[in-house]
Amino acid sequence: MSQHSPEPDDVFAWIDDAERAREQAGLVRTLRPRPAVSPLLDLASNDYLGLSRHPETVRGAREAAERWGAGATGSRLVTGTTELHAELERELAEFCGFEAALVLSSGYAANLAAVTALSDRGTLVVSDAGNHASIVDGCRLSRAGIEVVPHSDPEAARKALATHEGRALLVSDSVFSVDGDAAPLAAYAAACREAGAALVVDDAHGLGVLGEGGRGALHAAGLAGAPGVVATLTLSKSLGSQGGAVLGPAKVIRHLVNTARTFIFDTGLAPAAAGAALASLRLLRREPQRAGRAREVADRLYGRLTASGLTAARPDAAVVSVRAPSASAALRWAADCREAGLSVGCFRPPSVPDGISRLRLTARADLTGDEIDRAVETILKTAPAGATDC
Repeated sequence: MSQHSPEPDDVFAWIDDAERAREQAGLVRTLRPRPAVSPLLDLASNDYLGLSRHPETVRGAREAAERWGAGATGSRLVTGTTELHAELERELAEFCGFEAALVLSSGYAANLAAVTALSDRGTLVVSDAGNHASIVDGCRLSRAGIEVVPHSDPEAARKALATHEGRALLVSDSVFSVDGDAAPLAAYAAACREAGAALVVDDAHGLGVLGEGGRGALHAAGLAGAPGVVATLTLSKSLGSQGGAVLGPAKVIRHLVNTARTFIFDTGLAPAAAGAALASLRLLRREPQRAGRAREVADRLYGRLTASGLTAARPDAAVVSVRAPSASAALRWAADCREAGLSVGCFRPPSVPDGISRLRLTARADLTGDEIDRAVETILKTAPAGATDC
């Protein structure tokens, strides 16, 4: 062994330094297993419509597992496609207003699939600076030319697209997960039409909340089913299940089946998750008022908190973001809320691109008026010094 080779015990010594740096910056993340039945009031999950424990959703999962088995048993192209997957894809596409859909194992995998399969080394991908990490990673893996434009700036996107001759994509969230603000989809679509580019939109936070009966942000913007538009979404938020999907023209979906690595080489979505998502989708069809209720709860939370002096971003969907003075203050605030019986999200760098730490509250359609009052009172009671000055 060379005298310069590290001893085996020293190979990961650099991790100790990284951990100390995280601790000093107040950026340590930990896993916190939750019990099956939690005493906490939940404003932290993405269960926007309150369907993850709905009897119909649970029954859909149970019946699918009993009929099709616990796992998909293989990739979608081998043994992992059941009749249930095909049924879910047909109903998702029809509900959201697209020609076809393709179900994958997660929303993360769906974004990777869409961005990488629709671009190559000669493609320009224009990406909104506020995009989710899965879109960012899709851009990195695509090997395309990437230009990140300022957040929600259609003119910057138009200028970026105008500089490129050849295939181009504009990629954006529909509703951004940090502040809950909606993307300027109509203006982005106009920029794409002008440049002959495709528009790829992650509607993870729009499905079930925006559009007629929760059909999503693209449906609300009149862009669902447009020939140059592709949507990605997750089944793990409003539908209370797990998995993701890509929706668009049938030829785009056929292309993904043949080229998208996160589809071809990944095990198919478990039948239970597909069954749960399908049950939730059918429930939403019957109870479209759930979408409006989620937005109503978000507006009430925002109005009450800002009237009391806190700084929050006006919600365009079901996410309410409340600013904290610092990363450590946000962490302490979330912990104090938890001790008082309220579970809230805590967003800190590097999860937030602007470096501003926040409490992230998710409005749920099934919250009662008393629960909203309790949540607001808890957040105000535990607010750290300086929270009204953010």
